[in-house]
Amino acid sequence: MNAHRRQLVSLAHPVYFSLLASVASGIINTVWVSRLGGAAVAAVAVATTTENVLLGVALVFASGTTVLTAQARGARDPAAVRAAVRGGWALCGLVTPVVVAGGLLLREPLAGLVLGGDEGAAPRLATAYFAISLPGLAVFFAQQLVDGILKGTGDTRTPMRLALLANGLILVCDPVLVHLHGVRGAAASTVLCRCVALAVGLRALRRNALLRTAAGARAGEPAAAALRRTLTTGLPMSADFTVRQGGALVLVAIVARLGMTAVAAYSIAYKVLYVATMAFYAVRQAAAIHTAHTRGTGKDARRDIGRQAVLVSGTLGLAAAVLFAATAPWIMAAFGAGSDVAHQGVLFLRCIGPYLLLMACFIALGGVFEGSGGAPVLLRVTLFGTAVQLPLAYALAGLGLPGVCLALALAMAAQCATVTALLLRARRQEETGVSWARVA
Repeated sequence: MNAHRRQLVSLAHPVYFSLLASVASGIINTVWVSRLGGAAVAAVAVATTTENVLLGVALVFASGTTVLTAQARGARDPAAVRAAVRGGWALCGLVTPVVVAGGLLLREPLAGLVLGGDEGAAPRLATAYFAISLPGLAVFFAQQLVDGILKGTGDTRTPMRLALLANGLILVCDPVLVHLHGVRGAAASTVLCRCVALAVGLRALRRNALLRTAAGARAGEPAAAALRRTLTTGLPMSADFTVRQGGALVLVAIVARLGMTAVAAYSIAYKVLYVATMAFYAVRQAAAIHTAHTRGTGKDARRDIGRQAVLVSGTLGLAAAVLFAATAPWIMAAFGAGSDVAHQGVLFLRCIGPYLLLMACFIALGGVFEGSGGAPVLLRVTLFGTAVQLPLAYALAGLGLPGVCLALALAMAAQCATVTALLLRARRQEETGVSWARVA
């Protein structure tokens, strides 16, 4: 097996299970809270959706620290490793109080806004959940940063174990605390279990050999300068994630024009797609870490890493497309979908294959951009793709869910074509070590 491919697979598979475990916490909460009625389920759905959006904020310092730490590790520069970690903690410490305080002040209007002005029990329960979950964001953000630091050192297994630990504890604590305290118990369970995982993660940081060496090094730059570097590195990655999340929300509104049956089918099928898309994002994180590390050593392996990342992720995308097409009826049946919803869901899963394959290649290649300083370029491509995707989806929605699939595939094809053009342009420049941040 190619050395770069071997390294990508080694880094990616723990990240994949970590991502799956993270999604599991919301599912576990929903399962237990569902016993309290529809209003409680709506409240938890609002809170978990809000947390997904705020994950984009955490990526500013988590992903930025990962890339900078990996670069410093490749350069064998303990002072730079220490600066990267200091910058991450400084930015996290600056951002977290603002987000927590702002969220607490706005928790009631936020619940009402997301729930469409409903004056029933759901906004009240969502506000109660927020009263615990929003302060708990301090734990969530710190946990994301710990994971980012460890990934930057080349350790993707410990974050996976921490995610499994947190969700294993949630699985045990949820039924007890939900029974005793309802929706508040679900929020408290998540925060408390994440506190345990964070404590274990902080201990793992102290035991990490690279970080112990870096802790004894003289600081290479002031904390303020390290903070700025982390912000500059992580902001485009955070914005890329936020744009994609925003586009996904608008797409739901477009699908809603087709009726509630289509929305239900789309919602089920899209959750199923997470099994595949998380694999693509795992390869992306692995490619970013490996690219940043090799860049730190002074080697330019971007082309080889990009080729292997596309090969690995593209193979996964093709396999997922074939699997979903073949098993679509059984998938929808497993979710207990009615005949109309199941028919629409099967149609969607059988039409989504081209989009999955193109997405797999684009997402994986994005990791090489992120790890080599080209995240701003990638953000512009994502903005372009979203600007193409949404009008196309609106125009083709008249064809039903297959039209939505076609719009997604065409928009992703446009993004792949744009990235290919940028890479060919960089290659024509024939510059050794050319920065992908300058090809656009």
